[in-house]
Amino acid sequence: MAGFREVDRQHFPLEDIPSIVRLFKQQLESSTEPDLALLSIVVGAVENSLTCNRSFTVQKESDTLSEPKLPPVEYHIAEALYSKFHAIIKGAVDLTQYSGSKYASRELVKKVSDVVWNSLTRSYYKDRAHLQSLYSYLTGNKLDCFGVAFAVVAGCQVLGYRDVHLALSEDHAWVVFGEEGQETAEVTWHGKGNEDKRGQPVGPGVGSRSWLYVNGCPVICTRPMEVAALVSAINPSLSATSDAMEVALLQQELLWLLYDLGHLTRYPMAIGNLSDLEDLSPTPGRPPCSTLFQEAAISARKYYKNQHVYPYTYQGGYFYRHKMYKDAFESWANAADVIRLYNYSRDDEEIYKEFLEIANELIPHIMKVVSSGHSARSILKDPECFAHLLRFYDGICQWEEGSPTPVLHIGWAKPLVNTISKFDADVRAQVIIECRNDGLACNKKNDSAADPKEGGGGNNARDIIRSLESRVIGEDSRRHKSKTDEEALAPHPTIAALTAACGEKILNPEYLLQGGGEPFVGGGSTSISEPTSQTANGSHIPGPSKQEAPPKTGVKKIENEVEQKSPGRPRLILRSQKMKGLKDLLLAEKLNTHAISLQLTAQSQVQVSKKGRGGLDTDITAMGSSLCCGDKTIPKKDTNQSNNDETRVCVGVKKYE
Repeated sequence: MAGFREVDRQHFPLEDIPSIVRLFKQQLESSTEPDLALLSIVVGAVENSLTCNRSFTVQKESDTLSEPKLPPVEYHIAEALYSKFHAIIKGAVDLTQYSGSKYASRELVKKVSDVVWNSLTRSYYKDRAHLQSLYSYLTGNKLDCFGVAFAVVAGCQVLGYRDVHLALSEDHAWVVFGEEGQETAEVTWHGKGNEDKRGQPVGPGVGSRSWLYVNGCPVICTRPMEVAALVSAINPSLSATSDAMEVALLQQELLWLLYDLGHLTRYPMAIGNLSDLEDLSPTPGRPPCSTLFQEAAISARKYYKNQHVYPYTYQGGYFYRHKMYKDAFESWANAADVIRLYNYSRDDEEIYKEFLEIANELIPHIMKVVSSGHSARSILKDPECFAHLLRFYDGICQWEEGSPTPVLHIGWAKPLVNTISKFDADVRAQVIIECRNDGLACNKKNDSAADPKEGGGGNNARDIIRSLESRVIGEDSRRHKSKTDEEALAPHPTIAALTAACGEKILNPEYLLQGGGEPFVGGGSTSISEPTSQTANGSHIPGPSKQEAPPKTGVKKIENEVEQKSPGRPRLILRSQKMKGLKDLLLAEKLNTHAISLQLTAQSQVQVSKKGRGGLDTDITAMGSSLCCGDKTIPKKDTNQSNNDETRVCVGVKKYE
């Protein structure tokens, strides 16, 4: 980089928001790359002046409609800091020691990160705000984890390397480099200690399926997107409860500039930050914040294989604040659908706290609000809300499966039990719950599962029916090898008819065991005429007649019957082992809260096939966890889970509560 240009000097002094926006616009629209060091120094100077060293008079109420004034950023100050950064990097890195290629090597990236790292003060700044800019680095030798990564990229730009770029997950940052941008390197720290992984590739982190590395789907920044990252990292907070209005307005204006230039299209978190700012102070003539929240979710699905959680939690927070509780439940369930794709580790502390807050504070508050006053039972009669709630917890449970660290403890179970108890049995029974990879036995009717009239005899009869069903399905699947698995494993029409009727009539044991006589005792008027086929050992099982429609038609017929019997009933597929075990308990007329708590907090002992965790088609094999419905077996409780209440500023993220 050649240093300050004449065109840059013309913008100084920077005394208000429009002057800073003009500087950024000129940099972004120039034929050369945006100067990361210059822009970071400018916004850092404004942020620190207004948040850390606020000494000027606060504006009067009568002045609030006018353009807010900023402490001026003088040219000589910005130029001195800019020159200092160039001197630090160029003075410590001897380019003659490297290959001379126009592409950076791992050794060079490691050297630049060493220069930045070794010039920081020895103190540890895990929870401190306003340490993400080069202004903080050059005036106090302090940087947070995002600031270190950004400084390394800016340092490589100073040395003339245009291939080194930021890679951002939702709580971590590293760099990519090389001719094709395929090389990766850790350049900063994460977590509670200064673990030195600098220079190492991020492959092991991605392989661990930790949320910290977003399954290999980070935001890979271009230079303008790196400008978006430094703008998104601006922190207007003065305290835990107040913000500097001028800093928030500056951030909002700069994000709109980047939005208009198309640099936020592939940056869901930045769109989410802009959405939050618009929620606080809408800009006339701009899209509503609800549209922006949706754009962030669409961006995550389109460009990052739906591996990002925050777009949905941002959206859920917006719905929660505006009392759109059903939509909030759906957004949080969508967030849980993403987190189920990962394995939980201690590095995922931030997202753990996010879900814990949703489960233990926000959802219970919603239940309290809708259960009292004029809003009573507004969503508690909606089975879709109950389905969203179960999907949320199903995602959390599956996140735990195959993880080295347990997630759920009794602190999760109590709010869940209290929330479920708010939904009446008839509302819960309306949700059609299916279990994935659990065989057809899990697809029994929810009506019967929640029917208090059923006795032990009825359950035994259904056990016999399910055993027969598996035999018939096995026979059909051999006959129809060319059919898809879904078609071949469809319930046999005869078995479906028997299952539907056995709740009202007593089954004839002769018919079940030998295939002869009437299907029901005293069922002269009820006959299921079905040809039987003889097996090798001489027993008979019901078999399809030659005139029967193919299995696919039968499946459609049965599905249509279910839809006709239960129009508008929400369907839910449970995938986690714990929630599958809870299915009957959740649909029972009287909730067994103790059994639910035991099942939810049982030590997870499931083995997960890694090839299936890239999407929702997860292959899970239960290795023996939890409490089965009606069993007296009490599983081992998790006593190792700790609830860490520390707070940490997420990488490049400022969220407004």
